Amino acid sequence: MNVTPFRRALVPGGAALALILTACGGGAEGGSGASGSVTVDGSSTVYPMSSAAAELLADENSDIEVSVGFAGTGGGFEKFCSGDTDISNASRPIKDEEATACTDAGIEYTELLVATDALTVVVHPDLAVDCLTTEQVVELFGPNSKVTKWSDLDPSFPDTKVAGFIPGTDSGTYDYMAADVVGDESETLREDFESSEDDNVLVQGVSGTEGAVGFFGYTYFEENADKVKALQIDDGQGCVAPSAETAQAGEYTPLARPLFIYVNNAKYNDNEAVKAYTDFYIENLAAIAKGAKYIPLNDEDYAETKTALEGLAG
Repeated sequence: MNVTPFRRALVPGGAALALILTACGGGAEGGSGASGSVTVDGSSTVYPMSSAAAELLADENSDIEVSVGFAGTGGGFEKFCSGDTDISNASRPIKDEEATACTDAGIEYTELLVATDALTVVVHPDLAVDCLTTEQVVELFGPNSKVTKWSDLDPSFPDTKVAGFIPGTDSGTYDYMAADVVGDESETLREDFESSEDDNVLVQGVSGTEGAVGFFGYTYFEENADKVKALQIDDGQGCVAPSAETAQAGEYTPLARPLFIYVNNAKYNDNEAVKAYTDFYIENLAAIAKGAKYIPLNDEDYAETKTALEGLAG
C-alpha cells in the first residue's frame, strides 16, 4: 500500500514550507491540545498538498499523526466510502456510483476545493514536437487511436515510434483525460500504453524512452522539468504552455482542472485530530498550495471553500 507519513521526495522540506507559511501570513494553531491520528488517501496529484499540510501541522502539534497515501482518486474513494479513511484526495469530483457507495455505507461527506492544476502532456526531451492541438491530444490518447508514429499526427512531426506512459485507471488524472478531454463515451484511453498510479514511474518512462509521451499534474512536471518536456496545447486560440498564470486565466483549456479533498463529516465532528488537520489545511490553503507548487484558489473560490468548511463544522 502506498502510504507515508508527511512527505515524499517532491514535497518541499518543512523549513521551506514554514518560511512560506510565515511569509503568507499563515500559522494557525493547528488545534492546540488535539491529539490522535488522521488517515488520508487518494489522488497522487493532491498528495503533495495533503502531505505538506501534514508536515506543517506536525510543526504546530506533534501529537497529531497524519498518514497520507496515493492509491489514486478511484482507489481512494473505495477506501473512503468503506470507512477506512478520514479524508480522500481527489483530482476530479466524486462519481455518481462512488457517491452511492458512500450513501449505502452511511457515510456523509463534504467536498472542499483546494487548488487548481494544469494537467501537463510531456514528451521525451529530445522529441522535435512542441505543441499539439486538442484534436491531436484526443487522437493520440483516445481508445480507438491508430497513432503509432508521431508523423501519424502531423506529417511535419518526426517519423518516430510513439511510446506511452499514462496514469492507471484508478487515477483521477486518467478519468479527467478520458472523460473531460478525450470525451469518449466509454471514458477510457488507449490500452497499449504502459500505466502506473505512481507519477514518478511515468516520469522515468517518458524520460528514458525515445519518442515517449505521457501526462500528469503540473507539480510533477515542475519537479522534473530537467527530465521531460511539456507540450503547449492549442485549443483554437494558439499554442498555450501549462502554467499557474494560464490556468488561472482560463487560457490553458481544456487541461486546467480543480483539485479536491473529501472529508468524512462524522469523523470531522467526532475526531479532534481530523478536525484540527482539516481546519489547519483550509486556514493555510494558499500557503500550502504555493509550498507544494500548486495553483492557489482565487478569492471567490477560496470563500466558497471556507463556507463549505463552516457548514461542516456547523
